Amino acid sequence: MRAMNAAPAPLLRSLVTGTPPYSALQSEVQAAARTLFPRMSERRHMLDVFTNAQIERRALSRPLAWYLEPHGFAEKNGVFLEEARALIVRLAREALDKAELAPADVDAVVVVNTSGLSTPSLDAYLIGALGLNPHAARLPVWGLGCAGGASGLARAADLVRAGFKRVLYVAVELCSLTLVKGDESKSNFVGTALFADGGAALVVTAPDVPGPRPLLALHGGFSTLIEDSEDIMGWDVVDDGLKVRFSRDIPTLVNSMMQENVAQALAAQGWARDDVQTFVVHPGGVKVVAAYEQALGLPDGTLDSSRAVLREYGNMSSATVLFVLEEVLRSRPQGRGLLSAMGPGFSAEHVLLDFGGGEA
Repeated sequence: MRAMNAAPAPLLRSLVTGTPPYSALQSEVQAAARTLFPRMSERRHMLDVFTNAQIERRALSRPLAWYLEPHGFAEKNGVFLEEARALIVRLAREALDKAELAPADVDAVVVVNTSGLSTPSLDAYLIGALGLNPHAARLPVWGLGCAGGASGLARAADLVRAGFKRVLYVAVELCSLTLVKGDESKSNFVGTALFADGGAALVVTAPDVPGPRPLLALHGGFSTLIEDSEDIMGWDVVDDGLKVRFSRDIPTLVNSMMQENVAQALAAQGWARDDVQTFVVHPGGVKVVAAYEQALGLPDGTLDSSRAVLREYGNMSSATVLFVLEEVLRSRPQGRGLLSAMGPGFSAEHVLLDFGGGEA
């Protein structure tokens, strides 16, 4: 069954990703954990978290030695503003160039982040730094965590459907700055083994906007907020910054709900499970990826693009699923796809994709 949409689907014209200037091997971060968390590190099985994460390298906003010293919320957020602004300007400029758009042509700007605070919001800075249209609609999205990359893509497409023909969408996360030195809670320890920094910039346009061959078409989003689940994932605000909170039950939750949730997302667009050949999934962790495969009955290895991004970049919150999309696009997929991510709320976000260039 095909959805009866009167208007042609919005098109993704460009996608670029990038990271801050510093990086560290996972083995180096594991060694640093002995200094950061001396009590937890005495428990051998806790240090195994770094190996079990199956991450090889991660980008950071500061040299690794910087994280071995205490830093307050104000200092961390200052670093966030400095590095996030530099990164989004670079990526947005490249995305516009690839989409063959001048900055003044942009009708709307969407910026997603959760790992730092900025008022005025980052989209305002981006407009001034790049010389974007000062009358562009602005949509800053904060607090969706790992789900934000999917939700932001859906909102960018919604803006195109609403008449804003050229939308610039940026996601940026500097999750390493949420590390709380000396906090020996399990969540903070595990976050140190997973979290990394990175960003992505995309251009979404109406089909009648001239430009390069589209990467894919966007056929709608689907959101789910799970009742009484706010304790599963989020931030606690402490004197030293944003302290991660998440539950070990996330893979179990994915396994129990995702089959039905994906079926609902597809049915809302008039699609069936058999219509979808490609899955673009946020790799919250290796167990989450495996749970997604199991819940949907996917053959082992179906989500290896998610595993590759996790291995090479770590978990960059909202931006990560856009790195996975870039990885998937390298294989030149055809047919229909589904982009999925889960985040604080607890919530699930899905975006329906057509890799055929927009054909219905």
